[in-house]
Amino acid sequence: MNRPASLAADAYDESLPPVFARWFASRGWHPRAHQLALLALAAQGKSALLIAPTGAGKTLAGFLPSLADLAARPAPKKRALHTLYISPLKALAVDVKRNLEMPVAEMGLDISIETRTGDTPQNRRQRQRREPPDILMTTPEQLALLLSYPDAGVFFGSLSCIVLDELHALANSKRGDLLALGLARLAKLAPGLRRTGLSATVAEPDALRRYLMPQLPGAENLSEIVVAPPGALPEISVLTPADEGDEEIRIPWSGHSARHALPAVYEAIRANRTTLVFVNTRSQAEFVFQELWRLNEDTLPIALHHGSLSAEARRKVEAAMSAGTLRAVVCTSTLDLGIDWGEVDLVVNMGAPKGASRLLQRIGRANHRLDDPSRAVLVPANRFEVLECEAARAAAIEGAQDGMVSRQGALDVLAQHILGCACSAPFAPDDLYGEVRSAAPYRDLARSDFDKVVDFVSTGGYALKNYDRFARLRPNAKAEGDMRLRAASPSVIQQYRMNVGTIVEAPMLKVRMVKRGGRRPIGAMGGRYLGEIEEYFIDQLSPGDTFFFAGHVLRFEGLAETEALVTKSNAAEPMIPSYYGGKFPLSTYLAARVRTMLAHREQWAALPAPVREWLEIQAWRSVLPAENNLLVETFPRGDRFYLVCYPFEGRLAHQTLGMLLTRRLDRAGARPLGFVASEYSLAIWCLRDPGMMHERHELPLGELFAEDMLGDDLDAWLGESSLLKRTFRDCAIISGLIERRYPGLEKTGRQVTFSSDLIYNVLREHEPDHILLRATWNDAATGLLDVGRVAEMLKRVKTRITLKRLDRVSPLAVPVLLDIGKVSVDGEANEALLSEAADDLIAEATRLV
Repeated sequence: MNRPASLAADAYDESLPPVFARWFASRGWHPRAHQLALLALAAQGKSALLIAPTGAGKTLAGFLPSLADLAARPAPKKRALHTLYISPLKALAVDVKRNLEMPVAEMGLDISIETRTGDTPQNRRQRQRREPPDILMTTPEQLALLLSYPDAGVFFGSLSCIVLDELHALANSKRGDLLALGLARLAKLAPGLRRTGLSATVAEPDALRRYLMPQLPGAENLSEIVVAPPGALPEISVLTPADEGDEEIRIPWSGHSARHALPAVYEAIRANRTTLVFVNTRSQAEFVFQELWRLNEDTLPIALHHGSLSAEARRKVEAAMSAGTLRAVVCTSTLDLGIDWGEVDLVVNMGAPKGASRLLQRIGRANHRLDDPSRAVLVPANRFEVLECEAARAAAIEGAQDGMVSRQGALDVLAQHILGCACSAPFAPDDLYGEVRSAAPYRDLARSDFDKVVDFVSTGGYALKNYDRFARLRPNAKAEGDMRLRAASPSVIQQYRMNVGTIVEAPMLKVRMVKRGGRRPIGAMGGRYLGEIEEYFIDQLSPGDTFFFAGHVLRFEGLAETEALVTKSNAAEPMIPSYYGGKFPLSTYLAARVRTMLAHREQWAALPAPVREWLEIQAWRSVLPAENNLLVETFPRGDRFYLVCYPFEGRLAHQTLGMLLTRRLDRAGARPLGFVASEYSLAIWCLRDPGMMHERHELPLGELFAEDMLGDDLDAWLGESSLLKRTFRDCAIISGLIERRYPGLEKTGRQVTFSSDLIYNVLREHEPDHILLRATWNDAATGLLDVGRVAEMLKRVKTRITLKRLDRVSPLAVPVLLDIGKVSVDGEANEALLSEAADDLIAEATRLV
């Protein structure tokens, strides 16, 4: 095996083609070493991963070989696709197209560039297949769709290069699995294809180098690598009180809204030309946007951007931002990656970033100039988040990043890809197996598993094969001995194309503005489309209820088919949309840094005085968690006994741990009543005292937290839990077993859930080893349940559990107890009630005698 060596970015000094050299000179620029390095590697036909900081001309470097190649060709009689650009975000594809068109126009090059996303009109998509551009900007889902057509071989036959932008954001996910399988198919359709991966933040480059390349049996194939010099160190501050007397920015003990800091955030917006205000959920985006407008006495142009807004609304914000007419945008992860807004001079992150790499990515949105430091302000919502923000700030300054979680290619994604291949042309399983294994996530796929997935796509599997609706593949010409598999019918092909992709959102309803008192008839057209909102949220509303959405306070008027009809409202206290998706888990790397900070007092110097005092009282009243130990506290309060532990493994892992511990506590006779999990800790309340039970040897903590809880206890819980059914529903949709969309029809969330629950129950009873149940378990282990992380934690703290029996609540336990009964983003009335209820608890925790 030829393992490529790492190539220094300054190892090349090739000259640019004259037209490019003149263009660089006309702008007073010099091509950077890594741009020339990619050009030289492309001339040798080699694929490469470029790691470069924001502002280093990374995107231009990726396209430079393609532009040079296209500029040197004779005038084409008919265009053919030369370069495919894949972006994780629709907005990024549009932005890169706009930025690439400028040098193409200034150099007078005859090169056509187009985008193709879910927002592209259908007539333009059809025309693109007949008359492809030279360069097509698209997404993983659109690539899968294009590969499903019979003319895919012709369309992609001329493809010379594929550019994968922000590769780190794609590779380690189901979207990355789908893209990897698409790359494997492209290698067959365009054998000389050159691949270029672009990434600004990457902890493990070899994983991405492997992902880029076709994998060979028994060997590891890595791309070349070009590493650009780092940019200027970022300037990051954490917004906390300057001293104990600063009442303008107090630090709440609990909560997630960071409402207390919004006046200071508004002042930061006033003091800067353009600010991006990042939040971690779409509902928080709506809340922060509305609160900033309440404070906006200067009527500064402040906008909102998140994935549930209409495409038209998002494009308006993006265009205004590029034109420099906005002072601030409140946004979610939709703007995390790569969009080139050079005039952004401050990034504000509301709440803790949850990951070191995510923070670096967001900070990179400021300046987009290599030699100028990006400026960022982190705004912790509570005291634990102060610790997390300080840990993230230190990690970002060091350039430290989160590692990629090791995972195998998802089986439900493989099922979708197999059906897509059959939609394009009949395939022989032997041939397709070899092709699939060339994709890095599937390089270790067993033939038996592949055959089970093919059988599942063909018949639904043993338990479902008697139902014709699940038969999606059939032999091409059985009577003639042609046993290659093809799509069973045109309707199967149509349904595949309507449901392609791996992003499963909660069931959504369109939100449409209508005139007050003029509710339109069901099915009638009219009214401005604002975006989409989760069906379950609308189910909770009655006509007349109000809520925030799309930057407006809206009054719910009623439902018309799949649309929620709304009017504008001036209500003072509306509800806030609560979105199913959007929360980020606390990364393993950042959690470890927080544990280290807690355990080492010398690292407290950067903390504000109230937080230092909080930790000092905790050390006096109880004990602080050691770096690799698990602290467990027990104490009475009211007529209950509490057990609080501090694993620092994230909310999902703590929820799973809470479910398993309550089962064990119940068996031991502690009579648990409930639990609440935060990112940092877990609290369980019981009718009996777990601490006393431990001292009496009725409940040894070593047995309570033993690793075997992930055996029978986990299986028994999963048999009863709705979480696994929810995960199965997502896998069933991705695999194509259940379609959300039919021609002229879209199933409601209730219909999809009803169908998936029925199938889930049948499979668990009659085919418990069904391939889709395996896919479900694999997802649950790293997704909703995070079982893998719980297992690592239990292994880490084995024989390292510290029990502290207390007579009352400890300072460290106050935040998680305040979370009991709370929602993720609270209104002002709820926060006032919380403040009243919290006073006694805080006084009790901080009383020294």
